[in-house]
Amino acid sequence: MIINLFINFIEIIIGLAGGLAVGCGFVAFLTVLGIIPRLIQLSKSQSLLRVYGACVIAGSIFGTYISFTNITWSQPIFVLVLWGGLHGIFNGMLAAALTEVLNVFPLLSKRIGLEGHLLWLLMAIFFGKIAGSLFQWMYFVK
Repeated sequence: MIINLFINFIEIIIGLAGGLAVGCGFVAFLTVLGIIPRLIQLSKSQSLLRVYGACVIAGSIFGTYISFTNITWSQPIFVLVLWGGLHGIFNGMLAAALTEVLNVFPLLSKRIGLEGHLLWLLMAIFFGKIAGSLFQWMYFVK
């Protein structure tokens, strides 16, 4: 009885620590990419800073809840199109932010004198990502 309580307590501590680590990594990722500040700058909506923060927190909590429950939704096609559009907007902004961050590669190649080999570097990253994704899906997911 006491051993089971102790094991449950340890599992709770490990779960909370893992959740905090992933959450901090997500926030650091958004901060490094500067997605939210860039959105605020482009939309000229500095007065809604608290709303942006609340939306990020609410979205993270809602996404976590949906991920860990067995809830299924039977929604009309309009809601599904809207939901998919919001996901597409988020992924598009994430890709655009990554593109801005990738400007590091041309600067780095210029500094170390490899301007002519930048294409090879980017292709290696590109094909490495494809190979890693295929390996994961074919080996782990099946």
